[in-house]
Amino acid sequence: MAVSSPKDKYLGVWLIFFMLGLGTLLPWNFFMTATVYFTSRLKDSPLEDSSANQTEASGERSVLEASFNNVMTLCAMLPLLLCTCLTSLLHTLVSQRVRVLGSLLIIMSVFIATAVLVRVPLEPPTFFSVTMVKIVIINSFGAVLQGSLFGMAGLLPASYTTPIMSGQGMAGSFAAFAMICAIASGSDLHDAAFGYFITACVVILLSILSYILLPKLEFFQFYQEKNRNQNPENSVNLMNTESNGESADQSAQQDVSIIKIFKKIWLLALSVCFTFTVTIGTFPAITADTKSTLPAGGSWERYFIPVSCFLLFNLSDWAGRSLTAFCMWPRSDSRVLPVAIICRLVFPASLHVVNGYLASLCMCFGPKKVLPHEAETAGAVMAFFLSLGLALGAGLSFLFRALV
Repeated sequence: MAVSSPKDKYLGVWLIFFMLGLGTLLPWNFFMTATVYFTSRLKDSPLEDSSANQTEASGERSVLEASFNNVMTLCAMLPLLLCTCLTSLLHTLVSQRVRVLGSLLIIMSVFIATAVLVRVPLEPPTFFSVTMVKIVIINSFGAVLQGSLFGMAGLLPASYTTPIMSGQGMAGSFAAFAMICAIASGSDLHDAAFGYFITACVVILLSILSYILLPKLEFFQFYQEKNRNQNPENSVNLMNTESNGESADQSAQQDVSIIKIFKKIWLLALSVCFTFTVTIGTFPAITADTKSTLPAGGSWERYFIPVSCFLLFNLSDWAGRSLTAFCMWPRSDSRVLPVAIICRLVFPASLHVVNGYLASLCMCFGPKKVLPHEAETAGAVMAFFLSLGLALGAGLSFLFRALV
């Protein structure tokens, strides 16, 4: 006899997943927002105070300063891709609680250290090395966190992947808005960076508290218990042609086949990968080089890129990711979805909103195309292909820039 699921009272689980999505990307977005602060500490000349309104260095840039963005991208994308892959393959070996809480605590520790180092003078080579190590740590554990969250969401109804995607979209908008506020206020770079890092610590702390509360909610408990109850049955059904004599306990511990899962979700996995490859290939490498047609030297010149490139993109992306809370079209078995993703090349004006909407749609549908006990693994596999799209886009951005 089927048991009806309880209601998500006050949308508690939905809001917690939104908070966890925000906590996944907001710290890294703030880290990237503070790029000017990092490069200012890599100058060969003595470190001097500068305001957010004065971002251009006088004279030639040092080697470390010139290579910072490229090395940062490399140190971010490689660990992200590797650790997301490991999470999708090995997530059953480490408990969900350890993966999520452990990742959040380590990332928060790194940001506390980063905030402290704002006030500590360091030589440029030392500062560069320490910063890159922090980037590797943040993205490694951020990948574990992201893969674990999408795996958790895979156990719930499809609509519960939306708050994670929406929270991640809001993270970008929040960071872009903070950058504009720093420019408008003329804040000292060090003070602005310190504010970014402390804000990131607060958001991560709220994410930790939210996750601790999550298992206490009846709605989440129901689906966790439902998944545990279905594991032995599904495992027995899958193995019954060869293992009729084995016990249910032995069958329940059989590894879920990544290959079989991929065969079921390959279209959606490649779709989300392609979506982010196109987006990251052009944003911000090409879009950030857009020039205003207004006369140079005006007040709008300082705000043009932060508003027209970063804020506009992130707000549109957030809106697109959130749309799946109200509408999920086309359906998961429709062939229109991959066609729509290809059409993004033809209609670049729709890039911002469509990026968020199609990515969120793929991430929602992926775990629902497999058996219930495979849903968590499917969610982690989808997270891997999302990260693969980010990495491919970052690599192709160099080619796209050369072609423009």
